[in-house]
Amino acid sequence: QVQLQESGPGLVKPSQTLSLTCTVSGGSITTNNHYWNWIRQPPGKGLEWMGSIAYSGSTNYSPRLKSRTSISRDTSKNQFTLQLNSVTPEDTAVYYCARGVGGAGSDYWGQGTQVTVSS
Repeated sequence: QVQLQESGPGLVKPSQTLSLTCTVSGGSITTNNHYWNWIRQPPGKGLEWMGSIAYSGSTNYSPRLKSRTSISRDTSKNQFTLQLNSVTPEDTAVYYCARGVGGAGSDYWGQGTQVTVSS
């Protein structure tokens, strides 16, 4: 059973960098054809895909967030990390990490972590 767990600060000040880590258990982030996603949901809005890192280490980002987003990984810890720069209150959301396989949607999700951007 694959499990994902997000971790990171719940409060970030405007203009700072939001950094979250997803720890994966029950499966390797280097497994062929697996993609590891960051997705968020602002209050009262729908889910927004932010970007992903593939089993190969290649990354793909939402065009809307690309200039501010970086996703990296630590294969020794089976973790992948999101960094979102220059945050504003509009970045307040529940942030999820999730696994995708091939071209299908995400099948395993973390429980989500609330991040609030406020001074």
